[in-house]
Amino acid sequence: MINTAEIQNAKNRFGVIGNAAPLNFALSIAIQVAPTDLTVLINGESGSGKESFSKIIHGLSHRKLGPFIAINCGAIPEGTIDSELFGHVKGSFTGAFEERKGYFETTNGGTIFLDEIAEMPLGTQARLLRILENGEYIPVGSSKVKKTNVRVVAATNVNLQTAIEKGEFREDLYYRLNTVPIVVPPLRDRGFDIELLFIKFTSDFAERNNIQPVDLTEEARAMLRSFRFPGNIRQLKNIAEQITILENDRVINSQILEKYLPKSQKSGLPALLNQSDLGGLNDYSERELLYKVLFDMKKDITDLKKLVYSMMQNDGLNAPSESVKHDLFKDVLASEAPVVYSRPAIADSEPVYPVYNQPLSENFIKIDDYQKSRENVEDISHETEEESLSLEKNEKDMIIKALKKNNFKRKYAAMSLGISERTLYRKIKQYDIEDED
Repeated sequence: MINTAEIQNAKNRFGVIGNAAPLNFALSIAIQVAPTDLTVLINGESGSGKESFSKIIHGLSHRKLGPFIAINCGAIPEGTIDSELFGHVKGSFTGAFEERKGYFETTNGGTIFLDEIAEMPLGTQARLLRILENGEYIPVGSSKVKKTNVRVVAATNVNLQTAIEKGEFREDLYYRLNTVPIVVPPLRDRGFDIELLFIKFTSDFAERNNIQPVDLTEEARAMLRSFRFPGNIRQLKNIAEQITILENDRVINSQILEKYLPKSQKSGLPALLNQSDLGGLNDYSERELLYKVLFDMKKDITDLKKLVYSMMQNDGLNAPSESVKHDLFKDVLASEAPVVYSRPAIADSEPVYPVYNQPLSENFIKIDDYQKSRENVEDISHETEEESLSLEKNEKDMIIKALKKNNFKRKYAAMSLGISERTLYRKIKQYDIEDED
């Protein structure tokens, strides 16, 4: 096992700043694997310092006197990456006026660091797999097999398992590279290391430019530690150098620091959607949205009334007077008032009559009263029915519009409507909407 002294010696030698536990763990693995020739796969976010770990592995190995080269696989065009890595012979392709040695030949006896290995084309991955297995490769346009003795350290900031599932990365190459995995922690998980790195960056920049470095107040330090730093160490260095050169005050408080922290990256907590993020909701009018909100609110209030009424009935809570109860829970009482059908024992052939729990005077309308106010009753009834049908039609049309906009994907249609997928499914059944897949 690697002790604390060995880790600290490696930090001092290679200029590693920080004491976070995840950082120390990653360093201990790098120190242990360095003396061997095992292939190492370094995982970590962009800007977290993966290349520094490759240099530590090379510097502590028996190849430390040999060449070391770092290659960004994503920065080399697909058409030339084979030539860059494995070389080519004269006349192998248009523009190949002379023979060229590849990186695997020039770094023979040393270490090659392949950053962004997931961006490597599949054809090049097959060539790399052959080098890892037996140290052999063939230059572009040649038929002669060459040998090389190179240690490969690869790095990636993506999930290679997901890339394998998508067919973008060879599974056999993944297991060949992943002999010893090292996970470099993101800066936001390193706690007080953020302050130490900020001090180093501002001090180094001030020394190079003959100016005084800046210092942070306690509030500014806390704000810095709480920042997510999606760009990790690279982003922190940029912020430190900006503040050092642009600010006149040498003591930086939280108000000054806040100006240099992007607002969209200050917290990982959920945020309110902007108008541009509303998706399908922008296609609906305010009236349609208002109808939807009113429908949902009405249902929620009715459910709440039922809950309170059942608690009063079952739990013996202090109940209000009958008149107040009737006014508050008339819709609940009406929905729960059962209609009991009874058959008189006189004859089996007699018809069945409904027996209501409420008095007959409340269940029937007098004919005289009906005739006197016939016009008003018809107008009100017609208006209520028409409004109800209009509301249901608007809701149905809005659901159909959302389903069509999202290719009948219920999950995304529900997100556009601002309702749960379960509620959308219930509405589809209620309105008998054809759900096309």
